[in-house]
Amino acid sequence: MAANQGERARRRLSTEERREQLLSVGARLFSESPYDDVWIERVAEIAGVSRGLLYHYFPTKRDFFAAVVERESERMLRMTAAVPGVPVREQLGAGLDAYLGYVEAHAHGFRAFHRADAAGDQAVRRVYQRALALQERQILAALAADPEFGAAFEGSPHARLAVRGWLAFTTAVCLEWLREGEPGRDQVRELCARALLGAIT
Repeated sequence: MAANQGERARRRLSTEERREQLLSVGARLFSESPYDDVWIERVAEIAGVSRGLLYHYFPTKRDFFAAVVERESERMLRMTAAVPGVPVREQLGAGLDAYLGYVEAHAHGFRAFHRADAAGDQAVRRVYQRALALQERQILAALAADPEFGAAFEGSPHARLAVRGWLAFTTAVCLEWLREGEPGRDQVRELCARALLGAIT
C-alpha cells in the first residue's frame, strides 16, 4: 500500500492530468457529503498532493466545487447535444441512452453536480443554475428546430416551463435509479422519453 502511494506520488502528471485527478476526487467527496463537510485537506490527502498545490489550481474551495460542477455540466451537454436535421423523436432514445450511460459511468460527478443546488454558497448555486439553463436552452433549441414541435414552441410561455419540469423529473428519476439500482436502463429511458413527449405535446 505504502509502495503504491509512493509510486503515485513520484509520478509526474501533466497540468491537465493533475487537474482532472483533483476534480475526480472532488466529485467523489462532494457526491458523498454536503459542501460544508468536504475539507480541502482531505482532497489533497487522497490525491497525494500538498494543500498548497491544490490551491495553486483552485484558489478557494468555492472555485474548486464550481470547477467540479462545470466539468460535469460540460460532459452532459456534449453527450446530449442534438444532431441538426434529425427529428427529436428519432434522437430522443439515443440521447437519453447516452445520458443514462453518463449517469452510470460518472455517478459521483452526477451526484456532486446536483448537490450544488443545496450548497449554502450563493456563488456555487449560480454556477449550478447557469449549467441547468444551458441544458434547458439546448433542449428548447432542438425542439424549436423540429418541424413537428417548432410551431407550437414558437413564443410559447409554457415551453420553457415544460422542459424545466422535465429536467427536474429526469434528475429525480436518475438519482433514485442510482440509489436503488433498478429498474433497468431501458425502462428508465422509456419512462423519461414518455415524460418529455407528454410534457411537450
